[in-house]
Amino acid sequence: MLLGATCAPAFAATEEGLKPPVETAKPAADPATKWESQVQAFEKKDKESPPPQGATLFVGSSTIRMWSTLAEDFKPMAVIGRGVGGCQISDMVYYADRLVIPYKPKRIVFYAGDNDLVSKKDAARVAADFKAFVEKVRKGLPDARIYFLSIKPSPSRAKVWDEARKANQAVREYCQATAGLTYIDTATPMLDAEGKPRPELFLKDMLHMNRAGYELWIPIIKAALEKEPARDAAPVGAGAGK
Repeated sequence: MLLGATCAPAFAATEEGLKPPVETAKPAADPATKWESQVQAFEKKDKESPPPQGATLFVGSSTIRMWSTLAEDFKPMAVIGRGVGGCQISDMVYYADRLVIPYKPKRIVFYAGDNDLVSKKDAARVAADFKAFVEKVRKGLPDARIYFLSIKPSPSRAKVWDEARKANQAVREYCQATAGLTYIDTATPMLDAEGKPRPELFLKDMLHMNRAGYELWIPIIKAALEKEPARDAAPVGAGAGK
């Protein structure tokens, strides 16, 4: 060893003896940040071509992201689509300041929840997360009406359908009890006479909807939007949530 050289001790001396140095714990990254690239892509697009404010915003998971014909399907209504593939409701809470509030939409059509259920979240957590989304959006957009599209019965996720039904019911009850919210039952029409998912409404993955699935949804959603109640009226769910 060179004279004059010092080495930092691997252990710190204390009255109790030698102890390993204490490492400073690093805060865990928010899991929602995994979708950052998709969100940044939307922000880049908005700078290049700013969307209209006061429109109807469709936001949520891949069911919204893959709805490439939104603008055509809801003409002459001005609509904006902001779907993040793979996201959960908690992710939408995290990104509401960037994916919802800046657009100042008149109405928000929300779809998410099935990713939550396959990630072991239960119905109560799904409903609680949607409530958190509503509360966050209300801080920036107190007058925007929010529509919840019921969690769909995908054949590939049949194992979570019972919990999805519970989640749909919990959200429906919350919407009925809360001014400015509407529950839209898009799930029941996707079931056959035996209560099983209709496979003809889905892509080969039996998870995402094909064109027939979206065509089934369009008139149901339009009817709910056109039936928009007066702001001071008691809200009602669009479907029975059977």
